[in-house]
Amino acid sequence: MNKSIWAALLLLGVLAPYVVYPVFMMKLLCFALFAMAFNLLLGYTGLLSFGHAAFFGGASYITGHLVKNSGLTPELGILGGTLFAALLGYLVGSLAIRRQGIYFAMVTLALAQIVYFLALKLPFTGGEDGLQGIPRGLLFGLIDLNRVYLVGGRPLGLNLYYFVFAVFCLGFWVVHRTIHSPFGQVLKAIRENEPRAISLGYKVDRFKLMAFVISSAIAGLAGATKSLVFQLASLTDVSWHTSGEVVLMTLLGGVGTVLGPLVGAFTVVSLQSELSSVGSWITVIIGGIFVVCVLLFRRGFVGELARLLKRTL
Repeated sequence: MNKSIWAALLLLGVLAPYVVYPVFMMKLLCFALFAMAFNLLLGYTGLLSFGHAAFFGGASYITGHLVKNSGLTPELGILGGTLFAALLGYLVGSLAIRRQGIYFAMVTLALAQIVYFLALKLPFTGGEDGLQGIPRGLLFGLIDLNRVYLVGGRPLGLNLYYFVFAVFCLGFWVVHRTIHSPFGQVLKAIRENEPRAISLGYKVDRFKLMAFVISSAIAGLAGATKSLVFQLASLTDVSWHTSGEVVLMTLLGGVGTVLGPLVGAFTVVSLQSELSSVGSWITVIIGGIFVVCVLLFRRGFVGELARLLKRTL
């Protein structure tokens, strides 16, 4: 994509809190980053994980604990949560990559359920109530993330929003740089024809594990940031429902596209926000929309647009 598109996206992100409710935008950015992490694994490596919520939610618990109980500043808390997700990704990936296809997916799901059980039973997690009242604190000891500004008569938490936006941009850059590097080209080769990649001398399992760890770390970065936004880490963050949501976001937006996860996250988060009044029926409605979109847009929204424009998006 050319520089004008990147500049337009950056400008939209900067101006968004003045037009859209900032908390909605921050939730969108966190889940978009989560979907990008998942897309790195599925869209560019060909590995379907059904347990990515373990890294997303696990990092949120660790960040919440470090900030609330250990008194760390928010950036150190997020760093701690991200490192935990990377370490957990290494452990899970080391086991899961020994299998392929549906067996790989089932292993990730089973290990994620273990993380869910630990989140339910460990004393510092708060059990079914979750870890509540996570303080946002002072960024680098200087910037108050709780500060609210009055803009046009509207209270806006701009400090927190622009911090979340900066984290999103960092994660986006890491994903974009990864898939457009020689390492990313090897991942695509593994996705397209793993036996041939092996015949060319690549240590496929090592590349898969590295991709899994990077994806886990970025998912953890998203979850850690979300815990500060909502000041809460809950069982929902580590449940299999969240793993299913990120699969839905990626498929709707377009697997193997740069902007697909962002569009998919926007679609799902917007539907959840607008249809929140219908209660449990929201799952049925989103499921129906997903079925229609899969039938009409087999490559996802961005994938179909890229096909029509004959360019990479």
